[in-house]
Amino acid sequence: MLDIKTFKSALEQLEEERKIPKEKILEAIEQAMAAAYKKDYGKKGQIIRAKFDLDTGKTDFFQVKIVVDETIARLDEKKEDEDEISVKDTEDERVHFNSEHHIMWDDAKKIKKGAELNDEIIFPLEGKDDYGRIAAQTAKQVIMQRIREAERTSVMDEYGGKEGEIVSGIVQKVERGLVYVDFNRATGVIEAKEQIPGEYFARGQRVRAYLYSVEDSPRGINLRLSRTHPKFVEKLFAIEAPEIEQGVVEIKAIAREAGARSKIAVFSNDDHIDPVGSCVGQKGTRVNTITQELGGEKIDIIPWSEDAKVFVSNSLSPAKVLAIEIDEKEHKASVEVADDQLSLAIGKGGQNVRLAAKLTGWRIDIKGNGEKVATTDGEEVEVKEETPTENVGIEKNKE
Repeated sequence: MLDIKTFKSALEQLEEERKIPKEKILEAIEQAMAAAYKKDYGKKGQIIRAKFDLDTGKTDFFQVKIVVDETIARLDEKKEDEDEISVKDTEDERVHFNSEHHIMWDDAKKIKKGAELNDEIIFPLEGKDDYGRIAAQTAKQVIMQRIREAERTSVMDEYGGKEGEIVSGIVQKVERGLVYVDFNRATGVIEAKEQIPGEYFARGQRVRAYLYSVEDSPRGINLRLSRTHPKFVEKLFAIEAPEIEQGVVEIKAIAREAGARSKIAVFSNDDHIDPVGSCVGQKGTRVNTITQELGGEKIDIIPWSEDAKVFVSNSLSPAKVLAIEIDEKEHKASVEVADDQLSLAIGKGGQNVRLAAKLTGWRIDIKGNGEKVATTDGEEVEVKEETPTENVGIEKNKE
């Protein structure tokens, strides 16, 4: 016999721990009981419903009939072994009348005053003393299925609202290059391509990542995580810099080569607030915190500008630009720098100019004020005297 006190306690525990409303569980129980009753005692076409009393543990069963008339149902009731006649064959869209499923309007009005077409008429069903083990087992299976569905919906609602945000979880395991992250009610995965090169994850380690996709699959809710996504950098700055969170400072563009270097373009909606300084923080505290989170990844913060010449010039930081010409038709910027700045403008392996091109959306060709020339991808470079290309840190460019 059902222990109501224990059952209520279990419902409250499920609601608290798994965030499944007890109303959803009760609805699942009633549907399960109705399905089990119909399987054992019902007739074809019947609509069976159950009402479970949480205070007494008693379940009442009802049959539901739909109110129809001759415009909705054909009175030639279909036999059990008769195939459905298609609308195409009969050109009659009416359904076959089924006395277990339908009730004629005139009869319905005798039972329920004011009954209308498509209303439901409820008939109590006789309780069964032998509603025992088989029915209970069927009900249990359906209940567990519905609880899993309710839990899945609850998890989807919770994490679907976090898509596009940073989430924090515990590393569950690392297997075949995949990092599985436990979020208590769901599991996330960081694929190899979404991991910063050189990162190592240990079981039980807390990790933060950007939640870029929430997928509802047959096996459960999958949280797709990334630590290489450009948005990860943007969200980290929003956490560290209140000015960004408040919308006073905007990150207009990001170009990133995860684990090595990023460039971000920032703009202030308030003339009294320095966008670069807001991101750097006092003595570099804000940007240093983010750099540590990203495993030492260098971050260049440059001021964004509507003026393409200014923006492209800023994007080549820390190199100094002498002159720049813009070709709107080719969407190309030709930049001149001093010969001793050329290697700095290009960066190691062309990284600096490549990130600048990604950041601005412009093709950038660079030449020295002598005979040295380079293109956006760092190729076609002729440098007679090697200039150190070490990262000089974050530099605020002046327009």
